[in-house]
Amino acid sequence: MIKKIALIFTCWLTACAGANAQQLTLEECYRLAKANYPVIQKMDLITRSGEYDIQNVQKRYLPQVNFSGQATYQSQTVSFSDAMGALPAGIQLPSVSKDQYRIQGEVSQLLYDGGSTRHQQELIQAGTELQKQSLETSLYAINSRINGIFFSILLMDAQLRQNELNKANLQTQVQKTEAALENGVAFRSNLDELKAEIVNIDMAGTEYRANRTAFLKMLSLFTGKELSEATQLAVPEARSTDNTINRPELKAFDLQKSVYDVQKKDLKSGYMPQISAFLQGAYGRPTLNIIENKFGPWYVAGIRMSWSLGSLYTLSNRRNTLLLNQRTVEADRETFLFNTRLDLIQQDENIKKYADLIRRDEEAIALRSTVTRSAEAQLSNGVITTHEYIQKVNAEHLARQNKIVHEIQLLQARYNQKFITGKTEQ
Repeated sequence: MIKKIALIFTCWLTACAGANAQQLTLEECYRLAKANYPVIQKMDLITRSGEYDIQNVQKRYLPQVNFSGQATYQSQTVSFSDAMGALPAGIQLPSVSKDQYRIQGEVSQLLYDGGSTRHQQELIQAGTELQKQSLETSLYAINSRINGIFFSILLMDAQLRQNELNKANLQTQVQKTEAALENGVAFRSNLDELKAEIVNIDMAGTEYRANRTAFLKMLSLFTGKELSEATQLAVPEARSTDNTINRPELKAFDLQKSVYDVQKKDLKSGYMPQISAFLQGAYGRPTLNIIENKFGPWYVAGIRMSWSLGSLYTLSNRRNTLLLNQRTVEADRETFLFNTRLDLIQQDENIKKYADLIRRDEEAIALRSTVTRSAEAQLSNGVITTHEYIQKVNAEHLARQNKIVHEIQLLQARYNQKFITGKTEQ
């Protein structure tokens, strides 16, 4: 009686400790693991890099300043005397020096570039979004690993609870056998066999706790959160989900296609004219008025247009290449959907299998419980041996452990299904 009271008190203390212990949900593990994973630091780097690239492209519309200088010697210059022919006596035309000097600066302002700058900005934005989405895809894959660790801990918890129940049942028989031994109606070997079985149960419990500790350390490393032995995991709800696929990979495929769309629009910029305004200022000899042949300043201002049609030669091939690239992305997308649907079919079958196994486990437990209760009575009346009784108890314990495993497997299969469809965080 005293041992029963002690057991109840111990269970009450454990329940109180569990109520005050740290509780962790599966969704919180997803969030913490994503925030703690080292690769998440790349997200901000990608964003900032894209912003810098866009700023650099926008600066094409800032005034461009160039300086140049030269000093030359020419073997021949313009001869005004030869051009004018014979001149009256006393009249002499100026000559242009063969050594010439110039320091020149130019300020140009882009006015029109055929949309090239705008398309470059769109291409950088699309590329940045694609990189970020590819990173999101990598981060999403962590959820599958979190599922495996989280449900392994839940399995260890459930098996530990069942182990303690089985141990408590055998301890009750130990108390009865001790009483019988004192009254001279039982053998010492019967008591020893029961205690040996309890030792086996304690060994199994040690293994479960060691596995739980190992999985907790792994979960702690993933989440970046210190998890103690007292940490309790909240059992997630076993809600079913539809098989609509909403994976981050699909958005990545769409973004890849959008990159090719922008590149197709940019093809037009290659054969459009570019127009800019410019102002040239210089100092040297000769000036624009070469007749004076002396050092001086001058300037030239105007509008400049350049128009190269060389890109038209390869325009059709480049357009076809981009079209083929888009078709390749679409083929990859369909392949991904095909494989994902195959995984969903497998998970659907797993869910049906585990649900059916649980129903059969319940039938087996009901039958094994009846056998165990009968065995208890038979043991008390000396009809069966202690060894036979332990076999019956272990059979019921195994049936209950099987149900525990199948329940956790069913729950994990449902969350694997959510992961495959892309709804783990919903």
